[in-house]
Amino acid sequence: MAAAAVVAPQAEASESWYLALLGFAEHFRTSSPPKIRLCVHCLQAVFQFKPPQRIEARTHLQLGSVLYHHTKNSELARQHLEKALTCRPQIPQFEDVKFEAASLLSELYCLENSVDAAKPLLRKAIQISQQTPYWHCRLLFQLAQLHTLEKDLVSACDLLGVGAEYARVVGSEYTRALFLLSKGMLLLMERKLQEVHPLLTLCGQIVENWQGNPIQKESLRVFFLVLQVTHYLDAGQVKSVKPCLKQLQQCIQTISTLHDDEILPSNPADLFHWLPKEHMCVLVYLVTVMHSMQAGYLEKAQKYTDKALMQLEKLKMLDSSPILSSFQVILLEHIIMCRLVTGHKATALHEISQVCQLCQQSPRLFSNHAAQLHTLLGLYCISVNCMDNAEAQFTTALRLTTHQELWTFIVTNLASVYIREGNRHQELYSLLERINPDHNFPVSSHCLRAAAFYIRGLFSFFQGRYNEAKRFLRETLKMSNAEDLNRLTACSLVLLGHIFYVLGNHRESNNMVVPAMQLASKIPDMSVQLWSSALLRDLNKACGNTIDAHEAAQMHQNFSQQLLQDHIEACSLPEHNLTTWTDGSPPVQFQAQNGPTTSLASLL
Repeated sequence: MAAAAVVAPQAEASESWYLALLGFAEHFRTSSPPKIRLCVHCLQAVFQFKPPQRIEARTHLQLGSVLYHHTKNSELARQHLEKALTCRPQIPQFEDVKFEAASLLSELYCLENSVDAAKPLLRKAIQISQQTPYWHCRLLFQLAQLHTLEKDLVSACDLLGVGAEYARVVGSEYTRALFLLSKGMLLLMERKLQEVHPLLTLCGQIVENWQGNPIQKESLRVFFLVLQVTHYLDAGQVKSVKPCLKQLQQCIQTISTLHDDEILPSNPADLFHWLPKEHMCVLVYLVTVMHSMQAGYLEKAQKYTDKALMQLEKLKMLDSSPILSSFQVILLEHIIMCRLVTGHKATALHEISQVCQLCQQSPRLFSNHAAQLHTLLGLYCISVNCMDNAEAQFTTALRLTTHQELWTFIVTNLASVYIREGNRHQELYSLLERINPDHNFPVSSHCLRAAAFYIRGLFSFFQGRYNEAKRFLRETLKMSNAEDLNRLTACSLVLLGHIFYVLGNHRESNNMVVPAMQLASKIPDMSVQLWSSALLRDLNKACGNTIDAHEAAQMHQNFSQQLLQDHIEACSLPEHNLTTWTDGSPPVQFQAQNGPTTSLASLL
């Protein structure tokens, strides 16, 4: 690890004994496998020579760094880093020892859950580092990240704003853009859209005008475009995002053809990278999967998920960066939803189990994704007709989330559970009032508002209020067509087809069900195909089209058999027991099932 390298600055080059010990220490550190105990012995031997204070301070830093990065002896690492901070040689070129020690020590405090000790340490280092641009910017980023992890986004945004202004003053437009884009990311997380728009406009101008290292310039463009794409996707604007997404995909292709330039920037404030190229590549795959999932291009989502997961497996062999596990979990969350739509419940359950295992390895990852995990289990429970378990999972997810879009998504699905149960009117009316698409809808998402109209239409259909149902479903169709929301379009068409069938308007019903079936086959959405084929069978039978009725009946039988087999397989898996988990960390062991314990009637 570069941060732990034990090298001598030129100022100490005259001390031959010091050079010899450092040489041995570095040799042992970089051996294969590393001989860390011998490396530490060599560094400790430096103190036997009663070195000058500048060497003593640097050696404490090097020992603290080696122990922190290569051992589990955090207590000894902390002692050496604290000594590096207290040894204060009054020589300007040794300021970096102090700042690096403060940076490492605050990381270590955070690992020990002593965040309150890390914050003042970083603040003090920031105060005295203004003459050292690299360290001043790095420490500002570090403290902003710490506040972000604590979900104090206001303080984090303030620090990033300070950093952007400092970078402008020291003539680093590149790092100014990094600070501003990071602030934009947090403002998007806080849904402060009025502040985001002018900030992103400014960022776009800075990125386009900056002339520097091509890889750094393109990485800024990737950061900028990722924020734009995720902003559109959060708003459920699947069609509007396409030009930005295409630009982003072209940008990552450009980066992959560029060679890393070994020439260091002349301005020390420019010595930062947003993400390594390989991480950016996975991130672009990830936002492409998010888009494909929302738009209902599920085979495309599957293709890009496979590519991204393959890339992640390779990267994780060499890189322990926590962001890779975050990428992996988000990819799995999206592909699990795809599996449930395409009728692969058993595979979805295996992948939910994978998410559990990843979350068990990182308390922070579990904290950030617990609500999503329970939401996925709720969706799985709906797919296997375990409505009581679905309700328990969604209720748990609602308790765990503060994210408005996720909250709205969960409430929408919980409402669908109450509609299916048919005897939960009081709870259902309460939920529907909270996601009323005609009045004070809780989020700005186009997609979620369209889904809320669909849920209203579904409820009106079950209550026999067909004209009201048609009004809601036409709203869904209008909104879903505007943004290419294919799944919502297919669901609305088939439900409208069902309503017209019940009303005896067979021609209009056919006009709805045929395109619903075509779209469902393209997605592919197994439940809508099952529903559409049943309607086509009954429609053709009612109209006397015997051959078409037989063909539709055969299709319905095939879909039923596929779903039935998958249902039995999923419910027989030991991981099916996750449906009853609603508290604490996910269970590590799963008991095998004797067989399916749920009703199959809804599938047939």
